[in-house]
This record gives sequence, C-alpha cells and structure tokens, in this order.
Amino acid sequence: MEARMDIYKLAPGSMQALMGLQNFVNSTGLDKTLSELIKIRASQINGCAFCLNMHTKDARKMGETEQRIYGLNAWHEAPYYTDKERAALALTEAVTLVSTSHVPDDVYNNALKVFSPEEVAHITLAIVMINAWNRVAVTSRTQPVG
Repeated sequence: MEARMDIYKLAPGSMQALMGLQNFVNSTGLDKTLSELIKIRASQINGCAFCLNMHTKDARKMGETEQRIYGLNAWHEAPYYTDKERAALALTEAVTLVSTSHVPDDVYNNALKVFSPEEVAHITLAIVMINAWNRVAVTSRTQPVG
C-alpha cells in the first residue's frame, strides 16, 4: 500500500500545531509505560500500522515485555496489567470509540478511583493525541518504517 499524501507538506504548520499539544501531554508527568500502553491500544483499535510499529518499538526500548504488548488486545482477560493500567485502557477504548460508547460513566468513574482528576485529564489528552496521530497516519496511509 502506498502513502496517499504527505499531509504535513500539504498543510504547513499542522505538524507544529499537533506537536504543541503532544509536547504538553509529554510534560504532564504521565507515566511513560502507561503512555505507551495507551498509544498501542488506541492504535490497535484504529488499525494504525505506522503508530503500532513506532510505539511497540518504543515500549520495548523502555523495557516493556512482549507478553504485555501482545496481550493488549485481550487486556480484559489478561492478568498482567495493574488496576491503574486497566482503568486507563478502559478509558482509552471508550474515548477512541466515542461515537459508540460516549465514554460511559462507569469507565470514567473507575478511572477516578485510581487516578486524580488531573491525572484523568492528562490521560484523556494523551488518548485524544494518539487518536489524532492515528487518524492522520491512517488517512494519509503513512507507512511503517523498518
């Protein structure tokens, strides 16, 4: 499959705008491992090969295990995720699938049981950000590297 377009070339300033929010998300202190799990799970749901390639490599470099990376598709049944990770993954799915789930109250409230309101805000923005990157990459058919 070939790339359709270089969206950042065709829309000058768009990368800088997206990076502004990404830099904010990166500055929030959100746990790096949790951040990568969020990115991988959203990218799985969205079918973004480019982002899956990038973020599984990043997770491995940070010491994430193959078992936990591969298990993300079945995290509901897998025993190797913490309560915080489970809450963040449930929120990731709800936000990513917002048109069908509208982020159910139980998912949001479960996140508030293990995270502060500020942390839930930061996690939500991290989810929004990876969904933006996914949508750009999928629409433009950005190809995985290596």
